Amino acid sequence: MTIEPSMMVYKNLEAKKPAITTRANYETHEHYESSIAMDLHTGTHIDMPLHMIKDGATSDTFSLEAVNGKCFVIDLTQIEENHIEKSHLLPYEAQINAGEIIILKTKNCLKAEFDFEFVFLAESGAQYLLERGIKSVGIDALGIERSQPEHPTHKILLGNHIYIIEGLALAEIKAGPYKMLCLPLKIANVEGLPARALLKPM
Repeated sequence: MTIEPSMMVYKNLEAKKPAITTRANYETHEHYESSIAMDLHTGTHIDMPLHMIKDGATSDTFSLEAVNGKCFVIDLTQIEENHIEKSHLLPYEAQINAGEIIILKTKNCLKAEFDFEFVFLAESGAQYLLERGIKSVGIDALGIERSQPEHPTHKILLGNHIYIIEGLALAEIKAGPYKMLCLPLKIANVEGLPARALLKPM
């Protein structure tokens, strides 16, 4: 996602919108310089365990290998429900492989404005992905979960070192196998990392 002050943010919260400030321009200085202030969970980003687990791991123990490599994009734009259950993922069992990345494309990617009823990964879906042994999961929503007390989806995944990539722009991406290149900012000891993610067809 492109970082800009008017971008879509989670629940349209003003506090999550990035603020880009010009600190020097050519009218007052001999150079041009800007600064940015933003929530670490704005735009495309990776959740660390600490985000939803008390005393969970931070970015200090994060490895790039966890979000790079072979992945498969599953197109779920056709499902009527707003929650992805194990039953929705079972038809793709052959494509959900241990040690790989799964990307969930949903009708979220077709929305220009934040949808408070966005499609999310339900507890049963998260448990199934854990059982399949994946190393990370991505989705086109700004959150992977909503409307679940105690946040079981986050806790199942992050509690087992399965990283979550949220805010992927998937509108133009077709289902199938890809090689994923995901490079987050290198920030010490935090619970979330803004990232740039690219998919190369295999």
